[in-house]
Amino acid sequence: MINEIRKDAETRMEKCVEVFKTHISKIRTGRASPSILDGIQVEYYGSATPLRQLANVVAEDSRTLAITVFDRTLGPAVEKAIMSSDLGLNPSSAGAVIRVPLPALTEERRKDLIKVVRNEAEQGRVSVRNVRRDANEKVKALLKDKEISEDEERRSQDDIQKMTDVFIKKIDVTLTEKEAELMEF
Repeated sequence: MINEIRKDAETRMEKCVEVFKTHISKIRTGRASPSILDGIQVEYYGSATPLRQLANVVAEDSRTLAITVFDRTLGPAVEKAIMSSDLGLNPSSAGAVIRVPLPALTEERRKDLIKVVRNEAEQGRVSVRNVRRDANEKVKALLKDKEISEDEERRSQDDIQKMTDVFIKKIDVTLTEKEAELMEF
């Protein structure tokens, strides 16, 4: 029973780290990447729809993204969604294609992005700690039901804490790498 709790906690902590990595992969450095626009939702017939389902997004060159909208009437809505996102991008429409030039990162913008990355890291750490809390509560419930001894409970909580430390360290290492990547010129 304890091994199941430990395995479940480990799986969930791994997912927390993966979610953190996908979130920060969208934070751009110097190059244009279509994944930057993955989080953008466009108002389409009354519901928020991911941009990827409504348009084709490609990197035209290292500084420009080209968006080809499947339904031409959606062009203004796509532009509005990109402008209202927190990415700080200004799209320009050229017929059927919307071009999104990515400005060079200034020192100030780099520092803002680092703050965003640190915030994401903290969210990841909180998620890992929540998994730890859930696992510890399950172990305490086993103790309360007299299915395990107090020694087994203490040992399990120590193991869960060690696992938590490992996953928080993974988040911190990833954060350090991303900060270094953002500060490169």
